Amino acid sequence: MTIAEELADDAEADALTIGRRIRQLRTQRGMTLEELAASVDRAPSQLSMIENGKREPKLTLLRAIAKSLGTSIDALLEAEPLDERASLEISLERAMRGQTFQALGIEPFRIGKAMPDEALRTMLALQSEIERLRDERSATPEEARRANVDLRHLMREQNNYFGDLEQHARSLLDAVGHPGGPLTQRTASDIAAHLGFTLHYVPDLPQTTRSVADLKHGRLYLSSRVAAKGDSRTAVLQALSSRILGHREPTSYAEFLRQRVETNYLTGALLIPEAHVVPALQEAKANRAISIEDLRDGYSVSYETAAHRFTNLATVHLGIPVHFLKVHESGTITKAYENDDVNFPTDRLGSIEGQMCCRRWTSRVVFDVDDRFNPYYQYTDTGNGTYWCTARVENSSEGQHSVSVGVRFDDTKWFLGRDTPNRGVSKHSVEVCCRRAPADLEAAWRENAWPNVRTPRTLLATLPTGAFPGVDTTEVYEFLSAHAPR
Repeated sequence: MTIAEELADDAEADALTIGRRIRQLRTQRGMTLEELAASVDRAPSQLSMIENGKREPKLTLLRAIAKSLGTSIDALLEAEPLDERASLEISLERAMRGQTFQALGIEPFRIGKAMPDEALRTMLALQSEIERLRDERSATPEEARRANVDLRHLMREQNNYFGDLEQHARSLLDAVGHPGGPLTQRTASDIAAHLGFTLHYVPDLPQTTRSVADLKHGRLYLSSRVAAKGDSRTAVLQALSSRILGHREPTSYAEFLRQRVETNYLTGALLIPEAHVVPALQEAKANRAISIEDLRDGYSVSYETAAHRFTNLATVHLGIPVHFLKVHESGTITKAYENDDVNFPTDRLGSIEGQMCCRRWTSRVVFDVDDRFNPYYQYTDTGNGTYWCTARVENSSEGQHSVSVGVRFDDTKWFLGRDTPNRGVSKHSVEVCCRRAPADLEAAWRENAWPNVRTPRTLLATLPTGAFPGVDTTEVYEFLSAHAPR
């Protein structure tokens, strides 16, 4: 929504509230519409439009109305309606002017005095349920895949670099006096305070959330177990990023995905500041010693954060096209990015996420490597050229994942690990490759094998719905009520 639209909405809300306040005060004083109109020298039809919120009165007319009603102009301009009935009428007036009523072809109607309060509540409840169902239907698996493909294309067009988010990070770090280099836990707390939040670690954070922000009281709730599970800075920064970026409640799955990407990007930009890390990366390139591990260790972040951040900066600042993969131990691709023309497997919509990664690709082979202390490097010949990758396995609540960063053969010269003897051949993108068992094995076992399938829980589950997919809002609201300051 633009600023102009917000101001228009505010003006409409004010006109409705003022109109209802005038009508109620007039009724309380036993005045008819005609009597009030005569006292302020206006036509009754003009005053009726003001009372119905269809016209905003000028200041001179407001003064005259306030005088005739024996009240002050400040009383007419108060933000809160006088009673519950007025609040219901105003809410329904707004709803009738909104997209839901318009899409159903329902023309706005006059809310008469005889209309029961229960009827107003029922219409508002129906409008709310229609909007909920509309949001739910838009979040189909196909819609999610299309949205993800569109977002990946945008990231590719921009080389996964978003200058506006980098500027947000710079401005915020300057505001809290960050001297550069790795972000400390104290600085993360300073950022929270700068944004008007106090941090509260609780043991009963809702299971469907990573954090919960109480915007009314300026409190940010995080799990007291986060320190044992991961980087507490990341949890704080991810929670604050939506506030920094001014995110609103998402109205589509595409908007939800975009917000999630922006949140993760800004968090990485705060943890690994562009102004500090780019000179270091450029020096590493000059020395032919680029290493994701060095980036991870230098800024005390996870390997995945370091790998993500490298893809943000590699092409724009180093001139190196890259690809990134996150693969579950089952072989399913969960995250992917590329601008180096590597051919990832896709479905008919072009979606990579959810596809099976080739068993001969670095991201799968690394699961079979016993050495988990050192990074695994591999050259892989594909139907689209040779690629070099560096990969690691990390643990998560959903099992093990491999995280890998790769480049085309010509760009391998800039990286540590380029002398690896590990080689692989993957024709997954152009041939059957590992998608079918070798002919001799298939001939021997196809009629003599019957595996009991371990169906992934997500296979039959519907896509999480709601404005924040998968979040139990009742649980969140009950949690906030329990923890709000008395």
